[in-house]
Amino acid sequence: MHQLTTIPARPRKPARKAFWLKQAYLWHWISSAVSLVGLLLFAITGITLNHAGEVESSPKVSTAAATLPAPLLAQLSSSDQTARPIPSPVARWIEDEIGLAPSANAEWSDGEVYVALPRPGGDGWVAIDKTTGAITAEVTDRGWVSWLNDLHKGRNTGGAWKWFLDIFSGACVVFALTGFVLLQIHAKKRPSTWPLVVLGLAIPAILALFFIH
Repeated sequence: MHQLTTIPARPRKPARKAFWLKQAYLWHWISSAVSLVGLLLFAITGITLNHAGEVESSPKVSTAAATLPAPLLAQLSSSDQTARPIPSPVARWIEDEIGLAPSANAEWSDGEVYVALPRPGGDGWVAIDKTTGAITAEVTDRGWVSWLNDLHKGRNTGGAWKWFLDIFSGACVVFALTGFVLLQIHAKKRPSTWPLVVLGLAIPAILALFFIH
């Protein structure tokens, strides 16, 4: 008569730990790859923003002028002063003539239509005289450092860049949290881990509480 041998079940805890360790490594390197270039950009622009007053900038201002044809000028004769875009044919003509696309909401008054065109690293505007059709436009360029700083702040960057900032921020959160998990896993072999983490928290906290007024 054969005796049945019972094979003890393998402990599940080591397998579960290995699974989560593998997931932490996986998502840590994925999030680091997604956010790497963004982190570099924001680190550099963090320095340029912190020293904005020391970085010399010579704004370049360019102007343009034109006269709107009478048939298109007639499309601006409405007395409605509600903020709204100028008609598409007028906007296309202005873009072809002076190289600016006045697609934003315009400010309407009895004698003028004014379109503000803020942009990263500069500003711009287009004004149209509703009586004569005279168009005046101006563009200010404050240089590439100002442009990068505005990307950092999300100033006048549009919807696509806003989505990028959200996705980038999410990737940074995943990168930080998975990094924290990996620190916890390896902390036993690296005694300086938690003192360094506490130091990273203490330095900005002390500066914020005692040196910022």
